[in-house]
Amino acid sequence: MKNSSRFFTIGLVTAWYSSNIGVLLLNKYLLSNYGFKYPIFLTMCHMTACSLLSYVAIAWMKMVPMQTIRSRVQFMKISALSLVFCASVVSGNISLRFLPVSFNQAIGATTPFFTAVFAYLMTLKREAWLTYVTLIPVVTGVIIASGGEPSFHLFGFLMCIGATAARALKSVLQGILLSSEGEKLNSMNLLLYMAPIAVVFLLPATLFMEENVVGITLALARDDIKIVWYLLFNSALAYFVNLTNFLVTKHTSALTLQVCFGFRSSLFLFVIKQTHFAVIDTWFSFSIWAIRNQWSFS
Repeated sequence: MKNSSRFFTIGLVTAWYSSNIGVLLLNKYLLSNYGFKYPIFLTMCHMTACSLLSYVAIAWMKMVPMQTIRSRVQFMKISALSLVFCASVVSGNISLRFLPVSFNQAIGATTPFFTAVFAYLMTLKREAWLTYVTLIPVVTGVIIASGGEPSFHLFGFLMCIGATAARALKSVLQGILLSSEGEKLNSMNLLLYMAPIAVVFLLPATLFMEENVVGITLALARDDIKIVWYLLFNSALAYFVNLTNFLVTKHTSALTLQVCFGFRSSLFLFVIKQTHFAVIDTWFSFSIWAIRNQWSFS
């Protein structure tokens, strides 16, 4: 029984690694290599899939008990979180059009830094001084890597920083806005409510900023039906990332997930160096990556 549980946990962690790496590489392929230059529409596809599959997982498959929204105030709080969540995902996808995946991930490692800053600014909560000290090599590593990055793009860099900051802001806001026992939602139920709200935010943005994207996508599909399967698989994979994230935390611990995040960066580096996405091709760049990764989850 114990061995069976261990194999199940290993399977979950493997699925989490695979889905994380897969969705990043496929996003990069679609937005950069394939030429599908519509990151807002792509994000809307992700959120639509998350809405539908979250409902199936909770209402039909009963993976977790369904939690209900109890008040208008709680709904407004979830809407605010959803808006920040949208900003994070859209900015991250936009950055993939201009930056290599590896550099995108390196910048993403500064999330703990932004989390500490927002936590202090919004709650005046101070961490132990050692926590702040360990963040210095993270930020320093990214600054040095930015200077030595051959594919550096200022707009892509700013979008990636924005995505990282928004991701940190969401974590802090979630702790503040949904802090009471009556308002707390587990991650799967929170995604169930946030995803459709995100679609409502993203739909007008898509129509206004990515004109005729539906018509262009249909025209692409007539020429190459694979784009339809790419979008469907990519959207389902985006939900699977959230699902496996929840399951790994449930069956192990939040700390285990943080350790997995750290190891994922190293594994991710190996994967991209074996593909045409690789851009870290010097020992100097590799060293900066290693320093950044070593300190990210200290």
